[in-house]
Amino acid sequence: MTDEATAFVPGHITGFFSSHPDDDPTKAGSRGAGVTLAEGVEVTVRPASQTTVSLNDGSIDVAPVGRVLDALDVTASVSAATDLPLGAGFGVSGAMALGAALAANRAFDRRLSANELVTVAHGAEVQSGTGLGDVVAQARGGVPIRLEPGGPQHNLMDAIPAQARVEYVSFGELSTEDVLAGNTNRLTEAGKTALSRVVGEPTLRSFVYASRAFAREAGLLTDRVRGAILDVNDVDGEASMAMLGDTVFALGSGLSDAGYDPVVTRTHPAGATVR
Repeated sequence: MTDEATAFVPGHITGFFSSHPDDDPTKAGSRGAGVTLAEGVEVTVRPASQTTVSLNDGSIDVAPVGRVLDALDVTASVSAATDLPLGAGFGVSGAMALGAALAANRAFDRRLSANELVTVAHGAEVQSGTGLGDVVAQARGGVPIRLEPGGPQHNLMDAIPAQARVEYVSFGELSTEDVLAGNTNRLTEAGKTALSRVVGEPTLRSFVYASRAFAREAGLLTDRVRGAILDVNDVDGEASMAMLGDTVFALGSGLSDAGYDPVVTRTHPAGATVR
């Protein structure tokens, strides 16, 4: 056992997805595609007499983190730091779950493999209703395509072989849990169509086009995101909505060109790591 361990997990913007439930949370999840971000979440785990979880120095209840610690049978202080907005479509809960798994494994010398830890974190997030595919994407990095749902032992992954500048503007939060708890038939059909397009043409331009069509066909576009996408289109840029958040993202400089003041980052070429 060490005194502490720290993991870095990239943020993740999902462009589109289809929901695939299963009684086994390690088999449940989503198909879809997204981009991982150089901006992410740093998670430090220290042995403690009682479990506490904090984000940016404030106490927070993140259900997947508690489930991860229970699965690893550890009691710990978990402190996370990030510049990414919470609840706005950046995979922060998934990053905290995966970061906790990776760092706790090191701090408590649990000696689990990467796939085992990703499976624990993915299952914890599915059970908590906070996400369906962020964890497996964040474990891989780049511009991942999730061809099958579930954890690493079930999930078949591919990727778009490219890196890009990413801009985003977040207008606020959306509840992933509320969306996933509703009727997802329309969403799932739109997600299947989007995935077929990107598999047939695995480029960044195709990804953003498919993501935008998905957001529209699934009925998820908010008024502010719709307006920003139209503004980016007017300057010949490509933008779409982050799933699930009141957030618009663009690859390249579309938001800047359209007069917005976006956060600027890049795709992250690698997956989560222990530092």
